[in-house]
Amino acid sequence: MPATRVKGRQPRDVTINLRANQRQRALIDRAAEALGKNRSDFMLEAACREADAVLLDRRLFLLDEKAYKRLAAALDRPPADNPKLRRLLASKAAWER
Repeated sequence: MPATRVKGRQPRDVTINLRANQRQRALIDRAAEALGKNRSDFMLEAACREADAVLLDRRLFLLDEKAYKRLAAALDRPPADNPKLRRLLASKAAWER
């Protein structure tokens, strides 16, 4: 019987091998257990979170002239009115209440 797949979850069809020392493995196992996850799920989620952060934190990116003009125009436009955002920014933070 095939394993039930979680909605939106892609099948795992490649292997990633890495070496760790016993202290690192024990730490990872404790953290995974604390979240109710297995080691593989915990490690993949943590690695993907870090990969996203690295890629999103890029400070230099290159655009061709057409893309740059579109970006500059978008940045120059005033923001659209957003009453919910305005209300959120005007409210006190939970720790200030």
